Amino acid sequence: MACLDRYSLPLSTSCETAAERYRTGVDLLLSLWPGVAETLEEAIAADPEFALAHAARARFHAVRAEVSQAKARIAKAVELVHANGTERERSHVQTLALAINGQPAKALASALQHADRWPLDIVILSLPLGAFGLFAFSGMADHDQARVDLCERHARHFPEDDWWFLNYRGWAHGENGDVALGRALTQRSLELRRNNVNAVHAVAHVLHESGANDEAAVIIRDWLPGYDRSGTLHGHIAWHGALAALERGDTETALGIYAEHVAPSVSGGVPINVVSDSASFLWRMQAYGHEVPAGLWDEAARYASNYFQQPGFPFADFHMALLAAATGNQLALEQRADALTVLVRDGHLRAGPVVPALCHAVQAFADGHYADCARILEPVAHEVVRLGGSGAQREIVQDTLLVSLMRAGEADKARALLDRRLHRRPSPRDSQWLEGLAAS
Repeated sequence: MACLDRYSLPLSTSCETAAERYRTGVDLLLSLWPGVAETLEEAIAADPEFALAHAARARFHAVRAEVSQAKARIAKAVELVHANGTERERSHVQTLALAINGQPAKALASALQHADRWPLDIVILSLPLGAFGLFAFSGMADHDQARVDLCERHARHFPEDDWWFLNYRGWAHGENGDVALGRALTQRSLELRRNNVNAVHAVAHVLHESGANDEAAVIIRDWLPGYDRSGTLHGHIAWHGALAALERGDTETALGIYAEHVAPSVSGGVPINVVSDSASFLWRMQAYGHEVPAGLWDEAARYASNYFQQPGFPFADFHMALLAAATGNQLALEQRADALTVLVRDGHLRAGPVVPALCHAVQAFADGHYADCARILEPVAHEVVRLGGSGAQREIVQDTLLVSLMRAGEADKARALLDRRLHRRPSPRDSQWLEGLAAS
């Protein structure tokens, strides 16, 4: 009898031990739970010729930003799958190879085509989804809707209580504005598989979009101790808790969470999370009028100096700009903005001119030129979605615009923006800002 994956798709291995370890390893991979590497290595040890096990191991190396290891593993998977793989497995491995070898546009097209033929091949279906997926980092302005469309196109193929699909379908809807459906789906996913960091992550995001930050803080506080500190998203989940505390003005708790879980010296996360979490948390603190303790900006900048020096990854470019502006490294910020402008001019930056504009805006903000910051941000604010990431991560841009408008004396514009945000979701901080504008 042929070995099968969790969705009864045939696997090119005759070793049931390898198949079982692969099924378990994929579930760990797609829940980002500790034990992924070890479990997939057991599958490979049981059948060294099993191409999909090598491919899944390559995928996890890529998730962990272990680029050279990921490329070596996927090369082995390509070699093996052409020797003994099915048509589906060859397409599966080729799609992963495109993503791992730095061809995201081709990888996205291949993943969508693959999903149309084999929608239950969730390793491939997962690639376009999520905050850091191929859709998010495509430079598209409508990637939130694209994720919803992809999930709805294939929803009929999945069991009603499939923990993986519930989570990503809920994430897609929550980020696209349907927070009620997003909340119901992601919370059900977490109930079905509690040892799933992607589920608690999605719940945190949809609660943020619902304005339920205090509820998110309680869920994170109760859940996080059961997730090993070595877990890929441990620091990032804690970051959500720190933001919830900051939202209610509890800077002591927020800084305590940051120091214990999020700061570069303690986080075990991958560089893109460590850089973006530290930069955005500290920038928020500063923008909200709180003092950032001495040394925190410099620590974050020192860590980031080892990564993302080559401009062209918009989400990273923005957070590197925050760090440069906050630490007074105007030369580095100007050089990044100039390089990004050239990439835009030559058609090599899919996110477009919003990226260099953000560099100039955060420099103006750091220099106290709030009218200039607002002038730069207002015409591009609707394009910030092209950076990728999540709504919660991109909200920092709108916060910067709001604070700039208030400090520049543009009360009417600030009030209109706050009214729109409060209509979308309740926010204690926005309510306080609105009260302050009314009293001024």
